[in-house]
This record gives sequence, C-alpha cells and structure tokens, in this order.
Amino acid sequence: MPDPLFADPRLAPLYDTFEGDRTDLAPYLALMHELGARTVLDIGCGTGTFAVLAAAGGARVTGVDPAVASLEVARGKPGADRVTWHAGPVTTAPPDLVDLALMTGNVAQVFLDDAQWLTTLAAVRDRLAPHGRFAFETRRPEARAWEGWAAPFEASWTVAGVGLVRQRRELLDVTLPLVRFRWRYELPGGERIDSDSTVRFRDDEENRHLLRQAGLSVVACREAADRPGQERVYLARSADG
Repeated sequence: MPDPLFADPRLAPLYDTFEGDRTDLAPYLALMHELGARTVLDIGCGTGTFAVLAAAGGARVTGVDPAVASLEVARGKPGADRVTWHAGPVTTAPPDLVDLALMTGNVAQVFLDDAQWLTTLAAVRDRLAPHGRFAFETRRPEARAWEGWAAPFEASWTVAGVGLVRQRRELLDVTLPLVRFRWRYELPGGERIDSDSTVRFRDDEENRHLLRQAGLSVVACREAADRPGQERVYLARSADG
C-alpha cells in the first residue's frame, strides 16, 4: 500500500510544494532525448511532475501509480490530458511496449522484499520494446543516508488552498536493510497527520543480481547528477533484447 503522504487526499496535494524545484528530473528528461524515446512508462509517477514534462517534450506517456490521491493531483495539472494515467501497480498497467520505462525519485526502494521487487521487474521487462531501456535510481547503502535523517528537520510552507503547513521528519528505526522514518504534518486548525515510510537499501551486487534474475541486464550504472556519491542510477535492457 502507498504511504499516506501519497495516498491520503489531505496530504497528496502538499507533496509538490514541499518537494520544491524538481531538478532531479532533468537527467531523466535528458535520458529520454538521448535514447530518442517516443513512448515512456513512468512507474510510481506520483503527482505526475515527470510524466507531464515528458509529454510536453513530445513523448507518449503512461503514468502508473497505486496512490489514487496522487493521481488526482496529477490529473489536475496543465498538460495532464496528454498523459494516460493508470491507478495501480505496473503489473496491472497496459501491456503496451515502450522505449523507456523509469522510476524517478527513490521509487525502487519501496519494494521491501525481493519477491515483490522481482515481480515488478518482470512486469517492466515485459513492457520494454526490443530496443527499450529501464532506468531507476537507488541510494547507496555505504553513503548511510539515514544518518542525516536522524538530525532534526522542520519546514513550513504556505500551500495554495490549504494555508500554512508545518512538516517534521523523525527517524524511527534502522534495522538494515530496512529504514523506517516518519513525516509529520501540522495543518491549519491544528490537525496533525503522520505518514510513516519504510525503504530498503540494496547494494550494487544485490541490484545487479536481482536484475539478472528478472531477465534484465545492466547497460550502464551512473551517478545521480544532483547527488553524486549518494545514489546509483541503473540503465538496463531485456536480457533477450
């Protein structure tokens, strides 16, 4: 199930404001153009920021996410009518073959057990055109990002149609390879909503092994342009392609 931050209709409209300038998406747009991708499958598309940008760039885009509340936000954005939206996991998405399937942000880390991840990877593989590529990013365990999450963090933003919202982060547990943390939101009127998240950290050897098991082979492994040394960005293709 998606985290409340994405699935709760009170929280999903806050996401874009608190995420701010999505400069992390620029390398994925550049990759789309580098590959000459005309069809794109955005897995875990959330509020649709990348899907809308990719469609504006000339691609035929399908945005897939199980969080209906986030998709409602996505559908309300300018240019959203150029995107096909699908509520559900990629395993239930249309079987159309695409030039590029991707997971931006850290979508890949929400798949906590290997069986779930392998099922997802197989569904991606089955949707890649013969020349198609799959791109995703994941945090490097050796960078120990969770240590930074333990530091006090608080932010306040005025959200259109909502008012002043306060956000706090709390690290709940580190039992590797799983890390749990909480976002707490305080809305106007004193309403408080918590969104707990768990992410899985996999090292390079694990990632490559699981990709092979799912019938995918790594074409390249790159640094995340906005977070060098912190993340790996994998580019894979069907092992039969």
